[in-house]
Amino acid sequence: MSNLDLKPTPTVCGGRGDISAQPVHELLTGRVVPLGESTVVRRLLPNLGRRMVGAWCFVDHYGPDDIADQPGMQVAPHPHMGLQTVSWLHDGEVLHRDSLGSLQTVRPRELGLMTSGRAISHSEESPRPHARLLHGAQLWVALPDAHRHVAPAFEHHADLPVLNGGNGLRATVILGSLDGAASPGTAYTPLVGADLALAAGTDTRLPLDRDFEYAVLAMSGTTVVDGVPVEAGSMLYLGCGRTELPLRADVDSGLMLLGGEPFEERIVMWWNFVGRTNEDIAQAREAWMTGDRFGEVHGYDGPPIPAPELPPVPLKPRGRVR
Repeated sequence: MSNLDLKPTPTVCGGRGDISAQPVHELLTGRVVPLGESTVVRRLLPNLGRRMVGAWCFVDHYGPDDIADQPGMQVAPHPHMGLQTVSWLHDGEVLHRDSLGSLQTVRPRELGLMTSGRAISHSEESPRPHARLLHGAQLWVALPDAHRHVAPAFEHHADLPVLNGGNGLRATVILGSLDGAASPGTAYTPLVGADLALAAGTDTRLPLDRDFEYAVLAMSGTTVVDGVPVEAGSMLYLGCGRTELPLRADVDSGLMLLGGEPFEERIVMWWNFVGRTNEDIAQAREAWMTGDRFGEVHGYDGPPIPAPELPPVPLKPRGRVR
């Protein structure tokens, strides 16, 4: 998954100074951006008013799109550094290739987790033939400084823990842990990513960790989250200090719960790289453009994506919100 903006905006984030210890309601709308040859996504993080939720630093929601007569997702080889990518689908399939030699089709409710660490490159495409609908989310998790240079890795987990809390709620734990259930995916900070399926008529409360900050991404339908209606393609930031989350749905609906301990370190995010300084980013860009460090993706029908030009001013980490 990639940020394909031709002129990506440097994003500086991290630190606890701007995190309220109290619950809040901050409704975020997505910015529409192209992804690859034919896919359009709604970018929820980074957002004009919010950059991170725990270690989650990038969130795209796409679909449901009818791609029966279209190529679907076609994202050519591109690099990543200092982060993990999370692929999550409700409909369709995504074929993942990377410079480690991984070749994996990710299907609905399966976790595709790529740890870039010091450097990796990959491509993503709808397989041929492919399902009619494509609907999912693409997310990044910032790696803490102690682990941002780990060896790159790819994990695929088709069997994830599921919580059936009754009252129409079914929660699949994608990454981290929720209410005592832990994902098999490797996490480097205390966090949670969970898929919440709510049947029509659901009226329940989901237990949360008071020390985490949270947000919910609406995947489908409309869910009333702590009294706030959240429609598909939008995100509600919830802040910290919660021990439970009231949820109500009058129609079948889907959410993603994202949360974690507020990310204390300050980071610089530009294009597909997460670093700590302008030099980190500049060196990564140079390495990608010269064919160094990131390896090669074999099997994708097309050339790799060139890196955009760096902005004329140095990138400096500041706070979590604009």
